[in-house]
Amino acid sequence: MGTYNPDPDPRQDPRSSGTTQPGETPPAESSTSSGAGPYRPLKRGWAKGPLVAIVIVAVLVALFFLVYAIVLAA
Repeated sequence: MGTYNPDPDPRQDPRSSGTTQPGETPPAESSTSSGAGPYRPLKRGWAKGPLVAIVIVAVLVALFFLVYAIVLAA
């Protein structure tokens, strides 16, 4: 059984000339996935609960400043 040298002499290696044959180069990225899971498209629009809460807060803020302006003007 012969010995295998994983680090061959570069002077005897045909690939050391700078050119590689097709199929000799490793892939640019690993072939395993990132594990993020399957793609699921987003649902359309906002849920009604958060949207209603934002509208109520906006109306309350607008009423606060309206009453504040009336009190300052009086």
